[in-house]
Amino acid sequence: MRMRGMGNTGRAVVLALGAALVAGGCTVQGTGPDGKGRAPVHIDVSGAAPPGHSSPEHSPEEHSPEGRSPEGRSPADRRPSSAPPARPPARVLWKSGDTGRDVRELQARLRQVEWLDDGPTGTYDEPTGKAVRGFQGKRGLPRTGTTDTATWQRLLDMTHEPGQWDLYLMGGQPAAAPDARCLTGRVLCISKSSRTLRWMIDGRTVSTTAVRFGSQHTPTREGVFEVYWKSREHWSTLYDSAMPYAMFFSGGQAVHYSYDFAAHGYAGASHGCVNVRDEGAIAGLYAQVRNGDKVVVYQ
Repeated sequence: MRMRGMGNTGRAVVLALGAALVAGGCTVQGTGPDGKGRAPVHIDVSGAAPPGHSSPEHSPEEHSPEGRSPEGRSPADRRPSSAPPARPPARVLWKSGDTGRDVRELQARLRQVEWLDDGPTGTYDEPTGKAVRGFQGKRGLPRTGTTDTATWQRLLDMTHEPGQWDLYLMGGQPAAAPDARCLTGRVLCISKSSRTLRWMIDGRTVSTTAVRFGSQHTPTREGVFEVYWKSREHWSTLYDSAMPYAMFFSGGQAVHYSYDFAAHGYAGASHGCVNVRDEGAIAGLYAQVRNGDKVVVYQ
């Protein structure tokens, strides 16, 4: 291209200016309206983004100190956590001091897996808490001694539904309604269905205690009888066993204290007598009952 009106020096300046533009930038001296010079203007043709703007090829984090976003959070901070949410603690069902039928079932099931020897008593006592702690520790559960939902579910999985006399293995069951023949006079009122003995005077219940009876091979006779003989330290020569506080009412059958009943509950049976497991209860009863008092044994 031919440049008219320019000398060699002018053409050299123009060529140098073009080369500088191609190289990526230049600084030129501008002239204001008054013809005076003004601050140099820097022209950047390298493709870099103007100040205050991000290049579309770069994320904001790449232009932030230490890789942090403008909000002050690193990318790792803004990623969702992979840790699972914490589980809420298992709900406590029964604890020390609680009573009732549910506690009896807990104790009956603990007996099935041989963590409890006594009971069921229906009271969440120290032996029950100790048994629960042992069961929990064996199965990797927190050893709290209280029965929570996780402990109870594990116990349910390992045991079967206890029956009526599993729940009341050692007594404590409510007494049945008294037979009509028990409502007058002084009566040992004995129910086979509820396995209880009421001591009654003129229709009023003085005391109640758990009892057990003979097996199917040596059943306890039913009917109306009377106490004909009392023997405080009786010994059975027929069965070679002790019969403390014996009150005989039908042949060799008597109401008396039973060491076996006290130790094993309804897991055993008598030879026909009415066994009492509570020695204190039978001692008090023995002191009150007289020869000639009525005995009623009914279903």
